[in-house]
Amino acid sequence: MGWSPMVFRFVDGGETPVPPDPAVVRAVLQPYDADGPGAPEGEDGSPAYRVRAADGSEAEIFADDHGLTVHRPHAGEVWDIVAELVTRLGAVVLDPSGTGVVCRAEEHGHLPARWRADAVVIEMTGEALETALTGRRRG
Repeated sequence: MGWSPMVFRFVDGGETPVPPDPAVVRAVLQPYDADGPGAPEGEDGSPAYRVRAADGSEAEIFADDHGLTVHRPHAGEVWDIVAELVTRLGAVVLDPSGTGVVCRAEEHGHLPARWRADAVVIEMTGEALETALTGRRRG
């Protein structure tokens, strides 16, 4: 079983995430897609990316109408790519246990009310995101 944080975008405290902008997802992930053009799709036909950062760290990222799943992210610079994606989408990250949320201050007010009090607000950098979700610091 893989370790998979999820990326969702909420608006005005709504409980249902809004779909991620596919153009933003493509713009951020395609330059890092290790499988290149014509990359495989998820089982349901949705976009799938095997993202590889300059340091060799990787993650598989699957998109659907509700959000994105970051499957088996390695430690390292792949988190920088995930953080850029989260920022450009105006999204938040749900930890793999499904109980905690990591977000920027800009997205905090858009979270469903039940998650606001316990959300971890960070500057959305790869290192800060990796540390918030895993407890590990780079370097």
